[in-house]
Amino acid sequence: MKIIHSLLLPIATVGLFMFPAMSPAATPAAIDSSGVQVQRQEQNGIAYLSGGVGEDESKAIQQATGYNLHMTFAVGADNKYIPDVDIVIQKAQGQTVLTLSDAGPLVYVQLPAGKYSVVATRNGEERRETVDVGSGAASNLVFHWNSDS
Repeated sequence: MKIIHSLLLPIATVGLFMFPAMSPAATPAAIDSSGVQVQRQEQNGIAYLSGGVGEDESKAIQQATGYNLHMTFAVGADNKYIPDVDIVIQKAQGQTVLTLSDAGPLVYVQLPAGKYSVVATRNGEERRETVDVGSGAASNLVFHWNSDS
């Protein structure tokens, strides 16, 4: 019995250091997106939002409504958000409707219903997707690059 008690104290001590008591100061603060200024922009009659650097700005964009194409740009094994992507969105017939430079890591676009080709380029490396945007739920595209170079 004495052996069990002598082992329990060191285990309890290690557990205390590994899992500190959660105090109110240790809990993450709620995100206040009211102070974040995510500006609606427009090009060729197409409304869009681009940004998401920092948790507050990211949450503000994710809460935006009325955008039927949501794009996310990430790199590496840990899927780190990246804000330096060039985007070209074209109608199925090849007509360019939106061109953005150094966009992201989140881009939300309001497009007329139809089929579109999206080309995302980062450091000369292209990613291509085709998307059929309708009037229902937003279409989500995730563009991923393997390395941060």
